[in-house]
Amino acid sequence: MDLAEPTDRTLFVEFLTTNRFPFHVSASPTRGAIEKRIDDGAFASPEHAVFRVDVDGALTGIVVLDDLDDDAPMIDIRLAEPSRGNGIGTVLVGALADHVFAAFPDITRIEAQTRDDNVAMRKALARNSWVQEAHYRRTWPVDGGAPRDSVAYGILREDHLSGTTTPFLTDVPRRA
Repeated sequence: MDLAEPTDRTLFVEFLTTNRFPFHVSASPTRGAIEKRIDDGAFASPEHAVFRVDVDGALTGIVVLDDLDDDAPMIDIRLAEPSRGNGIGTVLVGALADHVFAAFPDITRIEAQTRDDNVAMRKALARNSWVQEAHYRRTWPVDGGAPRDSVAYGILREDHLSGTTTPFLTDVPRRA
């Protein structure tokens, strides 16, 4: 999607304001907040890329790749409410890794961060061999509620291409 194009921008804003995203920091973003983020460059290339996800010709989701100027970009997946729970997220995570590693040869890893209670996303990542690399306690802000834990996942280029999982280099034992 090219958010500089009026049609894409309208579609993007409409999608984000007509669906709830309970596991995102802003579960129900406002039109004004989204427009401001677009105007401020939050989705602008070359650091960012926005893709629409269509299933059977219908808009089903939006994917944002952040930090593409880094060697470890972050993914943000948002599916339309009626499309959730159908396995689309699992397929999408795999397709995203395929695309990123093919299109960006300097990227060595991809990262994702989600709330601890976003079980569907965590399963989608795990089913695609993403490794849980961190668990941050009470760091995810929640509108009108107590902070949730944030869980970070990553996949290495060589692991994705080979179908293996590189083990952690060190594992410091807990204090007794």
